[in-house]
Amino acid sequence: MNATIKHQLELFQERNKNRGRLLVSCPDQPGIVSAISKFLFSHNANIIESSQYSTNPEGGTFFIRIEFECPGLKDKANEMERQFTQIADEFSMDWNFTHVYNVKKTAIFVSKELHCLLELLWEWQSGDLMTDIALVISNHEEARDVVEGLNIPFYYIPANKEIRKQVEEKQLQLLKDYDIDLIILARYMQILTPTFVAANPNKIINIHHSFLPAFIGARPYERAYGRGVKLIGATSHYVTNDLDEGPIIEQDISRVDHRDDVDNLKKIGRSIERSVLARAVKWHLEDRIIVHQNKTIVF
Repeated sequence: MNATIKHQLELFQERNKNRGRLLVSCPDQPGIVSAISKFLFSHNANIIESSQYSTNPEGGTFFIRIEFECPGLKDKANEMERQFTQIADEFSMDWNFTHVYNVKKTAIFVSKELHCLLELLWEWQSGDLMTDIALVISNHEEARDVVEGLNIPFYYIPANKEIRKQVEEKQLQLLKDYDIDLIILARYMQILTPTFVAANPNKIINIHHSFLPAFIGARPYERAYGRGVKLIGATSHYVTNDLDEGPIIEQDISRVDHRDDVDNLKKIGRSIERSVLARAVKWHLEDRIIVHQNKTIVF
């Protein structure tokens, strides 16, 4: 990490040393918001942002994201979480407190195509993607110069289906060594094993170069061209063991017509992929996503 980016992160941590976030999902019933608000008030916390949603007020599931400012949060955090368990038990909550000063550490996986990686690095350098990019892992050498030029460790680990187990053992060890919170597949063209996915539940974000669920798998642009599609898109989702069927975080599209050949479709698609992946990653870093079954609630 170069000095400028390190300084940006330090300023961010200082500005947000008292900022916390709370994500909750639970069976819907009266009194949930009141109980959470009273709890935060009892700790002198001021709610800055609050978003909520219910699948059905009668027997549905309730979701809420609250961002708050709390003086002395670093010192209070553990005790606040301990006390909140009483409310969580009462309302059968799945919940998570996060502390904004704890900047998440990310690992980026990439293959030969660099457009998504470059977008993430640009957002990161400009201060719009607030994370510690701890390392980049690739099964090709194309990204080395740009990555190492930013003082980010680069690991070249050749991969194919014959040696996938050994490769993932090396990758998992690196993720453990660097204490990684989020894995970003920025056009990493290898299928992950169930073992790898199980070790990182809802911590792997992928970009698929298609508007899922259409054209799952390889060569989507060629198949889209063959169907004469009028819209192409990209989908960012969490990775599960079902290929390209994990919870969708973000999607976008662009209109095309009969004049666009496969190369044009790919060029348009790359632009969509870059922005869709960057938005999905940013929302994860900002704790705006709750996974519910095979869907996401994005606040």
